[in-house]
Amino acid sequence: MAQQNLSCHYNESMGFFYQNINAEDKWDKTQLILVQVVGSLFCCFILVSNAMVVAAVITNKRFHYPFYYLLSNLAASDFLAGIAYVYLMFNTGEVSLKLTVKGYFIRQGLLDISLSASLANLLVIALERYISVMNWKVHSNLTKRRVTLLIVLVWAISIFMGAVPSLGWNCICNLSDCSQLAPIFSRSYLIFWSVSNLVVFLVMVVIYMRIYTYVKKKTSVLTPHTSGSINRKRTPIKLIKTVMVVLGAFVICWTPGLVVLLLDGLNCTSCKVMKLKRWLLLLAVLNSVMNPCIYSYKDEEMWQTFKNLLRCIGNGTRRQRSTKANARPLSSGQDTGSQLPSEETKKDDQSILKT
Repeated sequence: MAQQNLSCHYNESMGFFYQNINAEDKWDKTQLILVQVVGSLFCCFILVSNAMVVAAVITNKRFHYPFYYLLSNLAASDFLAGIAYVYLMFNTGEVSLKLTVKGYFIRQGLLDISLSASLANLLVIALERYISVMNWKVHSNLTKRRVTLLIVLVWAISIFMGAVPSLGWNCICNLSDCSQLAPIFSRSYLIFWSVSNLVVFLVMVVIYMRIYTYVKKKTSVLTPHTSGSINRKRTPIKLIKTVMVVLGAFVICWTPGLVVLLLDGLNCTSCKVMKLKRWLLLLAVLNSVMNPCIYSYKDEEMWQTFKNLLRCIGNGTRRQRSTKANARPLSSGQDTGSQLPSEETKKDDQSILKT
């Protein structure tokens, strides 16, 4: 037992493990500050926009369907990704060398959980779309209970996947198996992680190719028998296009990183994976920035709900300021007589009631 404790390095800082792989996580001070400032702005947008997606689904009854519940769960995973990126940005560079093993597990675990949740959500959405399209319906017949169970299952699997390295699949007791991109992660784990995610990518692409082919064929059959063009707003293809764009952005932004992780797992010494690390992280951040933009651009109802939410926030702020102003004690020079509400106030109140 004593010999095992000597061979393991749980009490070492991350600087010890970076020295083990002959790698450093050094950043130029100016470059690091620039990354933290710009990255913080991106992360604020990620947090606010994805929170608005969740709020839109909750407040708009037209979104109370399985597809939109799963879409809001995807937004929740992007929200977690925003938190993970903030934590990563302020725990990188020289700070990462001082991290404890537990701190590094938390840093990487947040990223892994958010990625797993996004991937699992996209897979569940793909299956939901497949069920609805095969029945030629805009929305599937999944009950709220089943959707809730699916969401719970997604997060349970994601948390487990993010916790796997801290549960024992690491190289803390076997330094010769350490990877370069994650100095306390085993290369075998990186191979498993990257290959499993790439396989899920392939499965989702196949599902959507099958859906798209079926919808195209169905539309071509129905078109000659309809009086006029098919209303695309009432056909499943509109929602499918939204998800296909989201999936395409996800695959484009994450595939390079997964390939580099696979190369690192295969111990490719000539691949210079450390030089690509920062650019791959930028791609990951851009993916979380893009998703809310895709939702609002491809779905007019979502965009309209966003505007209504912003209008409600603005009107609520104005009313709060007005209430505070009216609550102030009147000075001797002010008129104490009551005043009738102005036409502008009436219009503001009417717009608040409508929203």
